[in-house]
Order: sequence, then C-alpha cells, then structure tokens
Amino acid sequence: MIIWSTYLFLYLPIFDRSKQITLKTVGETLRKLRESKKLLLREVAASIKIDPTLLSKIERGQRKATKEQVIKLAHFFKADEKELLILFLSDRIVSEVQNETLAKEALQLAEQQIEYITSKKKTKKK
Repeated sequence: MIIWSTYLFLYLPIFDRSKQITLKTVGETLRKLRESKKLLLREVAASIKIDPTLLSKIERGQRKATKEQVIKLAHFFKADEKELLILFLSDRIVSEVQNETLAKEALQLAEQQIEYITSKKKTKKK
C-alpha cells in the first residue's frame, strides 16, 4: 500500500528528495515566487489580467487557480511550468478526495488505470 505522503514524494519532482519533504500548494508556491521577486499582488495580477483579490485568494488557498492562470503565472515568473502544473493537478486531486476514507486505495487504482490507458495509447500509435 502506498502512503499518501510517499505517493507525493515519489511523483512530485518539485521537491528536493535530499531534504525533508515539504508539501506546498500551488498557491503557496506562487506566493513564494512573487515574494522572492519582491512584487506586489497588483503587479502580478495585472500582468496576467486578473483581479488582485483573486490572486490573493489563490495564494491563500481560498480559491483555485485555473490551468490557464497557472500557465500564465509560470511564464510570468519564468518558473518550471511542468512543476506548477503538477502542483495544480495535485491540489485538484486532494480537494476532490481528501475527506474520503478510501482515498488512498482510489489513488492507487487511478494510478494503475492511467498506466493502462497510457500503454494502450502507445500500442495504438505503433
């Protein structure tokens, strides 16, 4: 059985495996990027054409960013788009299953299904 924290440890390259794992949301990561560049919410929000209040709520985890917003923010910050999208998807999955008693088992099955579907698509392409 895969433990949830181990699952994230294995599949999220954004975290340095040599250090203690720190689980962050996409919002927390975006805030850290913004603060590291000493930018104001309104500056970042204006650059991707969203309201600063919305960006603030995304950073605090009160609202979910869209995939398009995450991509725009990755480009704006010159951050690794793939890593931010992985966090984005992880947040969506956690939001959906966090209160389910069978979440871990469902995630394991979902992982197997993804592998099966991916291998099936690769076979069709050949």
